[in-house]
Amino acid sequence: MDVSMTMWVLTVVGLCVLIAADFFIGGRKPHEVSIKEAGIWTIVWVVLAVLFGVGLLIWGGGQASGEFFAGYVTEKSLSVDNLFVFVLIMAKFAVPPIYQQRVLMIGVLIALVLRAVFIAVGAAAINAFAWVFFIFGAFLIWTAWKLIQEARADEEDEDWEEGRLMKAIQRRIPSTDKWHGTKVFIRENGQRLATPMLIVMLAIGLTDVLFAVDSIPAIFGLTQDPYIVFTANAFALMGLRQLYFLIVGLLKKLVHLSYGLSVILGFIGVKLVLHGIHETTSLHVPEISIPVSLGVICGVLVITTITSLAASKKAAEKAGTDEPKPAEKANVQS
Repeated sequence: MDVSMTMWVLTVVGLCVLIAADFFIGGRKPHEVSIKEAGIWTIVWVVLAVLFGVGLLIWGGGQASGEFFAGYVTEKSLSVDNLFVFVLIMAKFAVPPIYQQRVLMIGVLIALVLRAVFIAVGAAAINAFAWVFFIFGAFLIWTAWKLIQEARADEEDEDWEEGRLMKAIQRRIPSTDKWHGTKVFIRENGQRLATPMLIVMLAIGLTDVLFAVDSIPAIFGLTQDPYIVFTANAFALMGLRQLYFLIVGLLKKLVHLSYGLSVILGFIGVKLVLHGIHETTSLHVPEISIPVSLGVICGVLVITTITSLAASKKAAEKAGTDEPKPAEKANVQS
């Protein structure tokens, strides 16, 4: 799809206006986010994404619209996996509930800027070297296998370990352990100190970029259009803050999420390899269309959600039957 510089500028400005509206309406004043508020804003961002996709249908045709929706759904589903780590980061830094939405908002903005750089580099590499499809495809298949192994190991990380970059930042930036509202810097005894607000924002943003190492190749497997890749990422990320508060209580029930994501990544990896063969050789290999990709992605997510909730319900019922009854407890105590 041919996108002019004017359209790029208008799109970025439009996204900035939406982000500013989100901030001034719902995120300017620190407060605990209710389920109702999170639900309303989640619906708003989903509706905005759908309207943008419909706009692409009118302006760019069915191919562009289909690629956007496939990319959006994929990025949204992969972003849910980020929320598990976000919960651990919030606990690690003991972020007060009233400040969590501010942390997520700025952290997501940092992630969006860094992802834009990743997308630009990825698009340039694909345009210059067709064999990059094989690298992306092999990486996604390997990631899918790794996710399956982690899911089968059934190991839950109850803590979040800071990466080398975060540790280096904390060593080089004088900081304080005390929270000072939403301030990111304070001056104490003549010294400028970073507050935990700044550190946790960087942790959220940089952690999301690590997840982008998987998700950016995944969406390039669905479309090679940088405009669609960027907008799909933008809409998926900008609704992530509200989604955090909406489903934070449901995250532990999505026990099969890793399996579902591994199937999606593996499927897109195969799609990339087939596309690479088609682009670099004269072999006639089948190419997976966008409607088929969108159907597989949505189908896997629906099945994963249903089986996860069923498994969680069964585990809860089993745990309830395993608990000793009051009479049994009394006998044990006597």
